[in-house]
Amino acid sequence: MPEMIPLGWFHTVMGIAALVSGAVTLYRFKEISYRTRTGLIYLAATLVTAATALLIYQHGGFGIAHFMAVAALVALAAGALAEGPGLFGKWSRQIQAVSYSATILFHCLPAVTDGLLRLPVGNPVLSSIDDPIMKASHLALLVLFLIGVTFQLRWINRQPAIASTGD
Repeated sequence: MPEMIPLGWFHTVMGIAALVSGAVTLYRFKEISYRTRTGLIYLAATLVTAATALLIYQHGGFGIAHFMAVAALVALAAGALAEGPGLFGKWSRQIQAVSYSATILFHCLPAVTDGLLRLPVGNPVLSSIDDPIMKASHLALLVLFLIGVTFQLRWINRQPAIASTGD
């Protein structure tokens, strides 16, 4: 695995900031929104993380991590459109929730992959992306995402329309 470049370190720090602020936002509000301070921090950090991921090419050309970055940018755009002036009608809040929550999955998949292939330094847990442990880890993340989104949508469907908060 190549050494991390300064942009890689910045990308990693922003990704960690995104995940922490995303977790805080989901814990406090049960959904991510740019109307809350922690939600806005999460969304901004996610945007920076995805953008910087597109600039890192230490494994050759466009790879799966780049695809995850593009998926995160698309999900951010969809969530922002849904959170805006009712483009999706009565489904706006659900589309916003699924889109923004999907960005957490798009953070976690490459983060777990990179972590298992890099750490501990000098003797990483896995030596290949094709390892069955990697596939099981990715499947576990997908299952956790689906469970989380299911609970989130059930909670949203029981709530009145979201009001702007200053948190």
